[in-house]
Amino acid sequence: MSFASPLFLWLFLPLVLGAILAAPRHWRNGIIAVASLIFYAVGAGATTLLLLVTIAVNYVVGQWLEPDEWALAVRRKRVLLVSVICFNVGSLVIWKYLGFMTEQLNGLAELFGGDFPVTHLLLPIGISFYTFHNISYVVDIYRGERPALRHPVSFVTYISMFPQLVAGPIVRYREIADQLPQERTHRLDDIAAGFPRFALGLCKKVIIADSLNPLVNACFATPGDKMTFAIAWLGALTYTLQLYFDFSGYSDMAIGLGRMLGFRLPENFARPYSSMTVTEFWRRWHMSLSRWFRDYVYIPLGGNRHGAAKTYRNLFTVFVLTGFWHGANWTYLVWGLYHGALLIIERGFHLDESPAMRNHRVARRALTLLLVIVGWVFFRSPDLAHALTMIGHMLLPDFTGLTDIVAEAFTNQRLVILLCALAIVFLPAHPVTGPLLESSRSKPATALRITIMTVGLLYAAILVATGTFSPFLYYQF
Repeated sequence: MSFASPLFLWLFLPLVLGAILAAPRHWRNGIIAVASLIFYAVGAGATTLLLLVTIAVNYVVGQWLEPDEWALAVRRKRVLLVSVICFNVGSLVIWKYLGFMTEQLNGLAELFGGDFPVTHLLLPIGISFYTFHNISYVVDIYRGERPALRHPVSFVTYISMFPQLVAGPIVRYREIADQLPQERTHRLDDIAAGFPRFALGLCKKVIIADSLNPLVNACFATPGDKMTFAIAWLGALTYTLQLYFDFSGYSDMAIGLGRMLGFRLPENFARPYSSMTVTEFWRRWHMSLSRWFRDYVYIPLGGNRHGAAKTYRNLFTVFVLTGFWHGANWTYLVWGLYHGALLIIERGFHLDESPAMRNHRVARRALTLLLVIVGWVFFRSPDLAHALTMIGHMLLPDFTGLTDIVAEAFTNQRLVILLCALAIVFLPAHPVTGPLLESSRSKPATALRITIMTVGLLYAAILVATGTFSPFLYYQF
């Protein structure tokens, strides 16, 4: 079930909000937990059983991981922690990467005239996200940062909460533990504050991202022998905008929905395309993923505390994992290595800080955006050969123009949407629209709220009703 579907907007969400407002306080987590499992099961089908199994395992283990004064128990708990992390990671590897690994083994076997059976499993929706939530839960308990949840309904609510279940933001347990008690207050003010944020995300998704989708598909579907300089750049630029407005739109909707349910979810985007370094880009893009890898991989590996060589090793490790976390394809690994290499270069040559002079800042912002656009070609392409073909054409200008298929997809309406999206991207880095819309009472914020809640929401609702929406891009991860 998509946030941008009529079933969700006009049936599921009103029923859930109505039930929460009408029910006693101690029922509210239960309502959210049941509604979230129904929401997930509608799209995930039988793989909902895997979600339930991981919930049960991590809930039980969490009870045993709280620190105590006994040294023997500490050693046993360390073994238990490693075991449950291996269980979580193993589940992710089997369901998400087993097919990819067996394909590579089969290709290797064919070189020697042999054969290796290829296994394909149905990818459970959101498994990358709820796996990271489970790991955060057990690690934060083991570290003594938060106590284990005693009530199973509260734990189910944390793991399966439908706003963030299938595409984030990734909510570390320490960020939400204090919000999970059964007696949590819930007010109409929360709905009033969260709905404009939800509406902003819906407009980003339906009006901008979905409008650009046919053009992106046409450009990236162009065969290598018909690819041109114009198609390559149009595809790369349009996908850069589509991905941002799709994923940041989802995050805005998730944060708005969380607020409407009485939760404060962490921010996930802060105008990333205004960054002046790739290092800054990763402080602004998918921030919840960056924070998760920082807290549970980078820092435990030593962070930047043991010299340059080990710092670069740790960065390299994080971005290998970041690449493969997004999908079982060599394109994602190369995209992760590409960004890891850029961060290492910036750190090695002391280029990871924003320059002071205005003209240098403009140049660095343009260069960073250019580097990010090139990286997205790997991220979107079906394979490395296609990505390298597109990048090759981006580096070699020609005057061939667009093919008939791409020209047909490049309508006047999509040109207007593309220009509007570019104008939004090139706005100053501050303020960030989502938090401003949700909390500010200034006149510009009020005017923006009114515009989104009237013109934007009405137009988005018409598009949803006509069935022009498409699945969120990050559903596949």
